[in-house]
Amino acid sequence: MTPVPVGVLIAEKGPGVTSFHVVAHLRRVLRVAKVGHGGTLDPMATGVLPILLGEATKLTPYLLAEDKEYVATVRLGVTTDTLDATGRVTGERPVPALDAAAVDALLRRFEGEIEQVPPMFSALHAGGRRLHELARAGVEVPRAPRRVRIDAIERLEWTPPFLRLRVACGKGTYIRSLAADLGEAAGCGARLDALVRTRLGAFTLAEAVPWATVLEGDPARLAARVQPADRAVAHLPAVRVEPAGADRLRHGQRVPAAAPAGPCRLYAGDRFLGIGQADAAGVRPLRLLHADPPRPRPVSR
Repeated sequence: MTPVPVGVLIAEKGPGVTSFHVVAHLRRVLRVAKVGHGGTLDPMATGVLPILLGEATKLTPYLLAEDKEYVATVRLGVTTDTLDATGRVTGERPVPALDAAAVDALLRRFEGEIEQVPPMFSALHAGGRRLHELARAGVEVPRAPRRVRIDAIERLEWTPPFLRLRVACGKGTYIRSLAADLGEAAGCGARLDALVRTRLGAFTLAEAVPWATVLEGDPARLAARVQPADRAVAHLPAVRVEPAGADRLRHGQRVPAAAPAGPCRLYAGDRFLGIGQADAAGVRPLRLLHADPPRPRPVSR
């Protein structure tokens, strides 16, 4: 079997499956013990889903913090309990006559830092249980608003009652909640009808492995599309150390280095070591990747 390198597979997630199911599918077909993803997509959503393989799973927190971009279709005049098209309709109101200029003015109110209440149908926890579990049991709990960042929100198409948008945002933003808030601001309510994640950090939908290829599950074909692990953290500054410094880092020791304060990529020559934390005294290891290649999982019979 073709060995699967440590790294990142930029997958396109298809509709109707969870991000966890994509991870489970790829873990099975690639026979890699450690597999993770770089940011959950709802089952109805599609688009960029970076898959981290082997030791690259240690880079997950840095990828989750990256900015994202979406194309969303919002249906004005209808509200649901899930805030999207999969839920139970909770209300219907007439959509006001809005021209393109009025829609653009409405969207501008949501640019910048805004307060957003997380939806009940989400993976957040309350009292030791996930919110979506409570919601399905008919229980609603108070959720504190969170500060999120909308870098850009642009009208792509307005054919009442459907509004197609491009949204560029920071981490922790719920596009379903944004759609619902837009609807309330318009005075008629709204739900999210479709969502495509077109970018996560430096990864774009144009470079993603198509969903049909992911489903096909050909190990050699997928392994050939795995990218180096350090692409997941390309936004961090790079620090290169000598071989002796690399040995010290592997033993948990700090080494002298000139770098901006904060997380950084560590290299010995051209070999990626992992993530370090730089400060005025040098750099110390945070998350190092093991040098040994991952071993394929044994085939179960």
